[in-house]
Parts: sequence; C-alpha cells; structure tokens
Amino acid sequence: MSLPARISLLIVAFAAVVAIGAFVVLHYFLGGPATVDYSTGVTPNTGATVHVVMQEDAQNTVSTHPDWVSYFIQDPKTKAWEHTTLFKVPAGSRIDMTIYGFDGCTPLRNPVWGQVTGTIGDVEYVNGKAMHQINSWSGCNVGHTFSIPGINLNVPMATPSNPNANLCATSPCLPATTAKNLYKVMTFSFNSPHATGEYFWQCRVPCGGGFVTGFGGPMQTLGFMTGNMDVVS
Repeated sequence: MSLPARISLLIVAFAAVVAIGAFVVLHYFLGGPATVDYSTGVTPNTGATVHVVMQEDAQNTVSTHPDWVSYFIQDPKTKAWEHTTLFKVPAGSRIDMTIYGFDGCTPLRNPVWGQVTGTIGDVEYVNGKAMHQINSWSGCNVGHTFSIPGINLNVPMATPSNPNANLCATSPCLPATTAKNLYKVMTFSFNSPHATGEYFWQCRVPCGGGFVTGFGGPMQTLGFMTGNMDVVS
C-alpha cells in the first residue's frame, strides 16, 4: 500500500474514532431528558412548599417511541410540558404533587401497589376524594403509580371514568382543554428528605406493552416511566 493510501486510511480511521467518541459523549453524558428545576428561589430545610405538576399519558407523540406510555413534567416558569421524568426539589421541603391521569388501566401484579404510603397522612386525593388505597382487583382502577422506594412513597394513579375513551390523540395532553370527566386528578403531599442526592422513582405497574412481563421498554427508560428526584440544598 502506498504512503498516500496509508495516510488516507489512517485519517478515515481517526475520523471514525472521533465520531464514535462524540456519539458516546452526546448520547450518554450530555444527552437524555432535561431536569425540571423546582428548587430555584426556595430556601432548603425550611419546610417551604413546592408544587410539582405532572401527567401520565397512554402515548407520547414527541419521541421516537410514540406508542410508549409516558410521564410529562410541567416547567414551573414557562408552564410548558416537558417530556422528562427528572426533576429537582429543595431538601427539607413540603412537596405538593398534582398528577393528571390520562391513561387507562393495567392490572397490578401485586395489590400492595394500590396502597398509599409515604405521603403526609398516608392519603392521596382523587378528584378531591381522600383515598388510602385503590383496589385494583375489584375493577380496572389503577393506571400507573408514582413510587419513590428510597422514602417509602407509593401513590397509585386512578383511571378515568371511561378508560376506553380517546382522552387525547397527541401528547402532552392539555387538562385545560380536555373534558374533566375524561381524566383523573391525583393530589398528594410528602416531605423531601433532608439528605441530598438522587432518589430513583418508577411506575410499579407493568405497562411496558410488548416486552417480557411488561417491565421493559418505557418502564426502564428515563423520560418515560422511570426517573429521578434530585434533592438539593
């Protein structure tokens, strides 16, 4: 092989290595869903109240997996719905959660996930009605859960009155323009830990359709049905 040919081959090989390195950095270190910040302007460890707003949809039309179920989080400043499951809260604060439920039911594998734990008073409110448990075996009553095992938090998400209704064709759904009888509103409160760090959370309903036992795909992917609550000081 001539010298110019060898030089050309080395240049191509070097370019390939650079391209692979860039792909790894962009997709595994710099890529991924954004983090919605609820901590700005809040003094940690004072018991201040922070209001986090989310929704869970039967689909998402903003990703390369439009048939995957997904959570969305509302930016507190812009009020825009972000396709992410990462959010940041101040340590030692009261977190008031509102979650809009736009998805139908998926039977729980274990009725324990129908119990409300870790919230203030071990209670959630479904359309204003206090609930300590949602029985998923008496009917198709649970769509998803919001569960943070690190603080023993588990809150089942109730299904709409008509789970077969076409609640919204595009995601994120818009509560303000959707008939209120077509979705559920879950509200609950809990105290964020004083210890800073990332607290993993996940839906405990096997809603990864098309995957073994239902726990693959969106169930294991950040930005869909699993995420992190970043507690900061």
